[in-house]
Amino acid sequence: MRRALVIAPNWIGDALMAQPLFSRLVQLHPRLVIDAVAPAWVAPVLERMAEIRDVYATDLAHGKLQLLRRWQLAGDLREVRYDAAYVLPNSLKSALIPWLANVPLRIGYTGENRYGLLNVRHANPPKDVRAPMAGHYAALAYAPGARAPDALTTPRLEIDLNESSRVCARFHLDTRVPLVVFCPGAEYGPAKRWPPEHFAALAQMIGQSFPYAQIVALGSPKDAPLAQAIAGRAPNVRSLCGQTALGEACALIARASAVVTNDSGLMHVAAALRRPLIALYGSTDPRHTPPLSELAKVQWLHLDCSPCFQRECPLGHQNCLRELSAEQVFGELRGMLVAQR
Repeated sequence: MRRALVIAPNWIGDALMAQPLFSRLVQLHPRLVIDAVAPAWVAPVLERMAEIRDVYATDLAHGKLQLLRRWQLAGDLREVRYDAAYVLPNSLKSALIPWLANVPLRIGYTGENRYGLLNVRHANPPKDVRAPMAGHYAALAYAPGARAPDALTTPRLEIDLNESSRVCARFHLDTRVPLVVFCPGAEYGPAKRWPPEHFAALAQMIGQSFPYAQIVALGSPKDAPLAQAIAGRAPNVRSLCGQTALGEACALIARASAVVTNDSGLMHVAAALRRPLIALYGSTDPRHTPPLSELAKVQWLHLDCSPCFQRECPLGHQNCLRELSAEQVFGELRGMLVAQR
């Protein structure tokens, strides 16, 4: 096998969880060239992976068929003559492009009954026994039913220091003093978001103990109201939500002395960039999608109602995150910042 195409997941965190698969494929096939098809909002992450050569950034909308657009892209890919395609999303439509592109080996989980579109199909594991996401994807490097080795490489992103310096300069950030990054958003829903008032209380504690530190909030335009709510209570927080492209956010996180984040795509970015981080879990399970880094610390209260995996708290109180205090988080964060003095 010389050329492989990856149909990447639609979410940043899932794309990072797929990198151990890419690493395993290169180990098994040392001369393999891997390209990827990815949504435009995920492509910058794949572009910063050493195993990926080219990324076809698409404008395909989540949840829409867009058959003509898929046919056009498949026509371009057909000329490359890929030997195999790894289809990571479970949807039927995600398997259309490699099928239309006449890729001979089309590999993935059966997903939405994709019997005609995939010809190397792995059985869908029940959710209650499914391996953590990184291992779930990495199993696709082997034949269906084969036992994959347990040891996996952890996701790793490569950021050019000059790029990082340029982005810091653009936002007038002083690279000589600590930078603390808050990631207050979570695309899936409010049940995954630590309350803004807790972020604000944490920022006040940082300001008292580390008055020279810079604090910025990163995220999408949807996260801007959350960041503004934090900054309204803690003026030492600067909101950059919606002002950075994903690649720029990666460059800023690469400079961070510490990151405090919900279970989100930027959490996995911080882990892949090997930055000290505190990951806040409520409605989701850190045993399934943990930040894969030895520098990450997980804060999770283990309440009886958690994880529920709901977008909004079904009990209406969100105690899994509301009872996770700023003091508890600062106890972990303080040690990270002191260690870097």
